[in-house]
Amino acid sequence: MSKERTRTSQPRQSEGVRAFKRGLDVLQEINRSGGIRAGDVARALDLPRPTVYRLLETLEELGYVARSASDDRFRVTRLALSLGDGYDPGVVICQAAAPYLAELSKTLVWPVDLSTYENAAMVVQETTHSRSPLSIDRGMIGKRLPMLRTSAGRAYLAACPARERDLIVSHLRRIDEADDRPFLDQGRLDQMIAETQARGYAIRSEGEYNPKTASIAVPIVRNGAVYGCISIIWIRSALSIEEATAQFVSQLQETAAAIPVEV
Repeated sequence: MSKERTRTSQPRQSEGVRAFKRGLDVLQEINRSGGIRAGDVARALDLPRPTVYRLLETLEELGYVARSASDDRFRVTRLALSLGDGYDPGVVICQAAAPYLAELSKTLVWPVDLSTYENAAMVVQETTHSRSPLSIDRGMIGKRLPMLRTSAGRAYLAACPARERDLIVSHLRRIDEADDRPFLDQGRLDQMIAETQARGYAIRSEGEYNPKTASIAVPIVRNGAVYGCISIIWIRSALSIEEATAQFVSQLQETAAAIPVEV
């Protein structure tokens, strides 16, 4: 009888181990990628899509992964912090901000990005580009944005503590990108910082970075620390900076203030 039990239980155990391993493989692939859709997981691991969907549902229910509200990519969560170095602190603000950006996209038709600072650039963590019928840029998540030539970078520099700003600018001077040099002129840089701090938001309106578009960005600040920036991007020929400011700034600031950030 005990032998019979052992024989009948072994297949179940093997199936359980196999399912567990597949779950770990899926989690590892999400961790490695930094953000990935279910179909891409299935292709990367050569697993049937229904299997991957079931595993992702389970991992999401357990709190190990979260799905982006804007582009259906899965990312690891804080609960997965101990699973490896692939955990990105930007995921925390991304998870918190995603539903707010989704709500914002209902009233602001132009695309909105959430970006965080990383090694001399702002990195897009969340976006509504895929939802916006007016977007001319797709696949924005993970894109690195220059600090001095984008509204997100300018908003971050103006809002962060002076010591952090000095370190970032020193880093940019060492990198010495040709396109950044005009903006690293100390007088021009000081004026940009002062004007951005005075108005409470940053602008990009003269064709720098992308000649076809303009943008406005507001920082997400708690207790003096900048957690990220929210930007709205539009086609320059469609709106003047004055029109865009009147339409967008208050909603961006309200959203930045509402996002729950652990401090």
